[in-house]
Order: sequence, then structure tokens, then C-alpha cells
Amino acid sequence: MVSRSYSNLLDLASGNFHSFSREKKRFPRVATVTGVLSELDDDTNSNSVCSDAPSSVAQDRIIIVGNQLPLKSHRNPSTGKLTFTWDNDSLLLQLKDGMREDMEVVYIGCLKDQVVEPSEQDDVAQRLLENFKCVPAYIPPEIFTKYYHGFCKQHLWPLFHYMLPLNPDLGGRFDRSLWQAYLSVNKIFADKVMEVISPDDDFVWVHDYHLMVLPTFLRKRFNRVKLGFFLHSPFPSSEIYRTLPVRNELLRALLNADLIGFHTFDYARHFLSCCSRMLGLSYQSKRGTIGLEYYGRTVSIKILPVGIHTSQLQSILNLPETQTRVSELRDQFSDQKVLLGVDDMDIFKGISLKLLAMEQLLQQHPEKRGRVVLVQIANPARGRGKDVQEVRSETQATVKRINEMFGRPGYQPVVLIDKPLQFYERIAYYVIAECCLVTAVRDGMNLIPYEYIICRQANPKLNETLGLDPCAAKKSMLVVSEFIGCSPSLSGAIRVNPWNIDAVTEAMDYALIVSEAEKQMRHEKHHKYVSTHDVAYWSRSFIQDLERACAEHVRKRCWGIGFGLGFRVVALDPSFKKLSVEHIVSAYKRTKNRAILVDYDGTMVQPGSIRTTPSASTIETLNKLSSDPKNIVYLISGKDRKTLTEWFASCDDLGLAAEHGYFIRPNDGTEWETSSVVSAFEWKQIAEPVMRLYTETTDGSTIETKETALVWNYQFADPDFGSCQAKELMEHLESVLTNDPVSVKTGQQLVEVKPQGVNKGLVAERLLTTMQEHGKLLDFILCVGDDRSDEDMFEVIMGAKDGPGLSPVAEIFACTVGQKPSKAKYYLDDTAEIIRMLEALSAPDHQTPDVPTKDIF
Repeated sequence: MVSRSYSNLLDLASGNFHSFSREKKRFPRVATVTGVLSELDDDTNSNSVCSDAPSSVAQDRIIIVGNQLPLKSHRNPSTGKLTFTWDNDSLLLQLKDGMREDMEVVYIGCLKDQVVEPSEQDDVAQRLLENFKCVPAYIPPEIFTKYYHGFCKQHLWPLFHYMLPLNPDLGGRFDRSLWQAYLSVNKIFADKVMEVISPDDDFVWVHDYHLMVLPTFLRKRFNRVKLGFFLHSPFPSSEIYRTLPVRNELLRALLNADLIGFHTFDYARHFLSCCSRMLGLSYQSKRGTIGLEYYGRTVSIKILPVGIHTSQLQSILNLPETQTRVSELRDQFSDQKVLLGVDDMDIFKGISLKLLAMEQLLQQHPEKRGRVVLVQIANPARGRGKDVQEVRSETQATVKRINEMFGRPGYQPVVLIDKPLQFYERIAYYVIAECCLVTAVRDGMNLIPYEYIICRQANPKLNETLGLDPCAAKKSMLVVSEFIGCSPSLSGAIRVNPWNIDAVTEAMDYALIVSEAEKQMRHEKHHKYVSTHDVAYWSRSFIQDLERACAEHVRKRCWGIGFGLGFRVVALDPSFKKLSVEHIVSAYKRTKNRAILVDYDGTMVQPGSIRTTPSASTIETLNKLSSDPKNIVYLISGKDRKTLTEWFASCDDLGLAAEHGYFIRPNDGTEWETSSVVSAFEWKQIAEPVMRLYTETTDGSTIETKETALVWNYQFADPDFGSCQAKELMEHLESVLTNDPVSVKTGQQLVEVKPQGVNKGLVAERLLTTMQEHGKLLDFILCVGDDRSDEDMFEVIMGAKDGPGLSPVAEIFACTVGQKPSKAKYYLDDTAEIIRMLEALSAPDHQTPDVPTKDIF
């Protein structure tokens, strides 16, 4: 199977990816033909993709994508032939237990150790596909080294575990060639997914930090792909994550998934904080579900720690080898209590801290010498480098020192096992251990405590081996670090700060002397949780949430926008479309009684622009439109009436609405009127001191005082603190203004207090009512705005479509700026397009004599 990977890594890193288009043929359920992708591609403009044709295949299928396939390989020394078996320890294989029996599962990933020679790749791929439904991704060795041992293990893994590259020995400086390799490998994985996917039917579940940009490649090709991502490592705080040079690219890539999973709320909170601080996105919690609005798509956040495969553990507990090994260990440690540590030999597992705590325990409690043993199983590190060697050397030196200081013939206080163990051997140590210690300084999840709990439940044969009463309640003790993912779910564990050696020592001592009843109570609590929240529960829950997150796909229209890793999909209502200037000009020419309502900030001037005053060309365009006797033109703004009067003094026929429609002036020859009966503003004397208090305590915030409203703006404050303060301010204002006729609302980085019922929809309502009273029915309405405050105006205009205030054949154009969810039916991309559209309407060839519409005002 040939992979269409990129050979030019510079093009890949700069975002010059091949474009993928809509297929005209269906993909087979599993592609078996080499080169099938190039035969099916027929269009080079990926941004035009809306969706693929509906599938006729009824069976659900999920494509599991991970760095490694859940397979073990063996090459026969005599024949040289490769054979494969399932890797029962692989999480990707175990999660099948949570899926429906009728759900087909296809795996995509690398083979461990890259064991396949180039000449046998096609044959192996075909065999794996037929026998295991696995699709191997073949990565060139030099690229794999840069991708896995380079970018993944030198950049992402240390950073996600809170290690900053302050010097070359701590993760290393950012290397763009490693980033290019990372992109290249993710693209190869994307090609493999495209070979097998039926995009309207299949679900795709991507696993871990090795494939964080894969969602963008898949979303670019299939706008409606049903895509979930689960991160199995910690996600660091924004202060750590923001140091990554490609921070935005990774965040935007993850946001191309429909569901993003994390083990703990802390990890999810850090991710949401990064989205807020670096991308300006805010999240909402609705009915227990956290979601991020991202260009019309809701990206759901899932928080659920993974579980273990309990039935697999129980089957190993039943093995004769396990029982034999348990018997041997029972005899070896017959007069001693065993404390057990099981960790990978890496810098984040805190092995040396655990050893120091053991050393201190023996120093402070001489009576425990000869009676307590720490068995430390050190699994081989998954990475490689200088830091791994340093950890191994430090561990061995510390163990040697402790054993020389406290050991004696027949007693070794620390037993270090730094060679690979069979799984049943490790299980045997769990069974005989009085307490399990996990003192990692940072770890994504760590399932060792879960395995220990299940093994301590034992079974009748092991009870007999250990001489335990089969009817007696089981017992166990856990000492776990606060910084591992499983800690929040183990409410009965002794939680410690692993850096505090005194606290770890005290916890170890307490675990040894605690009463039998308390051990039983803690074990019962843990066993109930672990046995019910196993890997099947985790898998089933994630897939159910993924199905819910993708349920709206078929209802929305999708557009792809952006280039390279900035690509994202805009999902909108099917009736929402781009406004054709030719169409609106044609309607404009045919009609005689026209109304034009235009927002100013963000519509006539670019958002965030330093210059907010109208340009000469804007004044000219508005003058041309408002001077047409068929037109009534209103410019609507949140600004005060004094400012609008000064800016548009040369527009004699232009109607103005200030402070979101509270003040209205039909033209320059009339006085300002109020659109509300509210005239008392004593509430300001209550609200302003409250806002001033929050301004003093929130650096970067300001108060904008208007005639009818007060606005607290925190645009330049810290995003998280500003948002927190805004919530507090809103509650404070609502409590002190309960009896006043005002509304307190939040907006884009602001809190506003204004009279009840005041919004831009009042201008539209007044216009329609006045026209109806004078017997004039509008046959053309253009309403343009850009933000949430303009939605009230759109709602009034669209709601009047079948009402008495409009002609039965009226042309209605409610248009928002940008592709986003809106009550408007049309959109234009930006302010420049709005200006060009208004200029097209104001062209002089549209002028024809008729009854003046504006005479009624």
C-alpha cells in the first residue's frame, strides 16, 4: 500500500498541502488497491467541500488511530517470515470491549520497532488488513526518528509534563526540522485514514499527542468527518504551554475535532484557558457538557479517566504461574511488609523521591528495619537520552546506599527490579504488597493503582495460597501523588506532594500502622469505583458522547476556510448563504420603497481599528444612499449621540440611532428623540461605584459612561481574571439593581447596564410601524450588522416578513459580517465587502423618479 506522504517538508511546514476535494466515487469499506486515493481525487479546491454523498452502508464503523498498532510481531529465524498476534496489553485493543457487537473496528498505526522491510510492506499490509483489520503506516526511519524521538519525546512530552527547555539538556531547543517531521508523519496517517474511511458513516478516534495535527488534515478533506481525539498525557497550564513556538497551530488542529477528551478537569481547564488566552475563545457549560463555539461548530470537551481491563487481570490472576509466583514471594517476604512501586525509568516518575522517603522512614523508625521492604519495579523507559541514563544511575546509587546503610544478612530494605518482568510476575507482587506507592511528579493517568486494587481482591485459589479466609473482607492501601491523573478518582488514597519527602515518609508510616478496618473500608471504596469504571465504561462513554457531538453534522452546511494548519470548517444553517451583490442590486433597482439599516462599529469600520471615525468615501456613500428619495437610511451605533452628530454632520438625510437605539434622529433637520419611556437614570449612582470598585481591582479594565448606559470593559485585562471579575460584577450589579428597570448583560469582554427593552430592534420596529401608519409598505429592506447586539435587529426584520408592515413581494436582506451563526439569512466576509456592496447600491444609474419614501418622516 503506497502512502502519499510529503517529500518536501518545507512545503508541508509552510502550509502548502495538497488540497483534497469531494469524491465522485465511494470509498470501499476497506481499500485494498494501491493508489486508490489518486484515482478518486477529482478536484483541487479543498475549500469548496461541503459534504460527501449520503452513504448507503448501515453498519457503524470506527477507525481507531494511534501511534502504534495493537499488534505483536515475530520473525521466524529460519524462514524469515513475519507473524503477528494481538497485543492484549494495548489500550487500543482493550477499548473494543466498550463497543457494540455490530460495530466494526479498523486500526491505523505504526508497527512496533518498524520491523517490516520495504520489499515486504505491501504483502504485510494486505495480511494485516485481511486478518486483523489493521492498516499499517510505514514511516521512513529517518523521519520516524525525528518525529517520535525528536518532536514527540524532546518537545511535546517534556513540555506537557511541565519541563521547560531552559537549557539544551532539558528537552532541547525548538527544532523546526523536527516539527516538519511531525507534520509529515501526521500527514501519512491522514492518507491511511483516507484509504479506508467512508466519511459519512465512519467515526474516527485519534489517540494522544503523537497525532495532534491529524484532525486538521482529516477535516480539510472531509468537512463532516465524525472525529474524536483523546489526550492521554497531561495538558500543561497556559504559562507553560505558551512557550511552545507552534502553540496556536496545535490548538487550532485539536479544535478541528468534534470531541476532545481529557483524563481530569485540570487538564481540560488548562486547555480551555489556552484557547481563551491564545485564540480568544470562550467556553460554555450546558446541561453538564462543556463546549467551545468554533466557527459555528461546537467542539465538546470530555472529562473521564481511562480504566483498566479488569477481566484480563482476573484471567491472569487465575493462571497457575501467578499462583506459583505468589507462593514464592510469600515465602521470600514471610516476615516483612512489602511496599510496592511500579514505574517507568524516567525523570517524571519520582523514583528517587520515593527512595529518599524510604531512607527517611528507616532512619526515623528503627523498629521497621528488617520488617519493611520496598520493592521497586523499574520498567524500561519509553524514550531515550541523557536524562534516562541519569535517572538510572541515580536510582541505582540511592538503592545501593540505602541497602548498605540499613541492610543486613537476609534483609535488603530496597529490592530494585530493573529488568523486564512477565505480566503475571508483576501481578504477583501486587497481590502480596501491603501498600502501593505512586510518587510521580507528573503523569497523565497512571493505571498502576487501579491494577493493584483489582489484584488485592484476589480469588479463592490465591486466598488459599496466602492462607486468607475467603469470607474475610479484602484490604489495601494506596499512597499516590497529587500530580497524577488517577488521583482525583481515588478518594480513599493518601494523597501526597512527592516533592515533600517528610509528607511521603509520614504517609508510608501511616499506611503501615493504620487499622485493619480502615484498610478494608478504603479498599472497598476503591474496588467499587475501579471495577465499574473500567476501560469498557470509558470507551463506551466516549463513543456515546462522540455520537451526540456529531448528531448535528447532517443538518448544517459546511465550508472550509484558511490555509495549512490554519484551516477550519465553518458550519452554518442550510439557509445561510453569501449575499450576491448582483442579486441585491437587481432587487434594489426593481423596488420603490426601501429601508437600509446599517450598524457602524465592526460593519462600516474594521473591528479593532485604531481609527474609528468614518472615512470620506464612507460619508459619500451614505450621502448618496440617504439622498435617494426612495430610501430611508439609518446608521445605528452603540456610540453616544454627540459623537454621531459630529461625525455625520454632513449627512443631511441620514437617520441616526445612538446608544443601541435609545436615541433616534430621522435626519439632520430633526431633534433627537428617545425610543423608550424610560427617563430616570438614578440607578447610575448605584452602578457606577460598583463598577469603579472592580476597575480598581482589575488592571486593564475601564468604564465607559454613556447617557443611558454604563459599560465595564476588560478587553485589556488578563482574560481569565477579567472573565472571573465580570461574572462577579454581573452578580453584584444584579443584586443591587434588582428593583431598577435595567438589564445587566455581558458581551464581548464587557458588562453593560442599560434600560430594559433598549436594543437595536427598536429602530427596526419604529421604522416598520411608521411606514404602516402612513400607508407605505416597504418592498426592500437591507439590514447589516456584525455582532450579538445586531441580532435583535435581524430578528425584527425577519419576523416582519409575513406581517402587515411589508409588501407581500418585499425583498428582505438581513446580512451579517463573517460566516458565523446568526439570525441573518446572508453574510459578507468582511467590512470591505460591506462597503463595496453599499457603493454598488449607491451608483447613480439606480436613480429613477418616483414618490419619495422619506417624505413621511
